[in-house]
Amino acid sequence: MENRQALKLIEKIQKELFKDNFEVPEIVTDLKKLREISLELNNPVLTKALRLAYEHLENNNGFYIGIPDDEPVDVKDVENQANNSEENNIESLNYFLSLLTDLDKKNNMLDLKEYNKAFLAF
Repeated sequence: MENRQALKLIEKIQKELFKDNFEVPEIVTDLKKLREISLELNNPVLTKALRLAYEHLENNNGFYIGIPDDEPVDVKDVENQANNSEENNIESLNYFLSLLTDLDKKNNMLDLKEYNKAFLAF
C-alpha cells in the first residue's frame, strides 16, 4: 500500500507485535481501518485478506494461520493440507502485514491469496 496512513497503521501493529504486545481488539480495529483504506485501491484480494484476517482474529482470539510455503506443492496435497498453526503465530501475522507494504510484488499477492485460502479453510 502506498497510502501513508495505511503504512503507519501497519508499522504500528508490527511495533506492538515486536514488543510482544498482542492485543486482539486493537489489532482488529487497525485491520478494519486498513480495510477501509484498501477499498479505495480497488484490490479485491487485499480487501478480502484484511477482512478474513480480522474475522479470524476475532473468532479465535489469535492468529493460527502459518506462513505460506514457498515450494510448489502437488494440488491434491494442498486440498488435504491446511497451513494451520497450533499456537498463536505472531511471526505469520507479522509476515502477513509485511506483504501489505508492497502489493506490486507478484509473490506478495500470491501469498495473500494463499492466506485467503487458509483463512477460509480454517
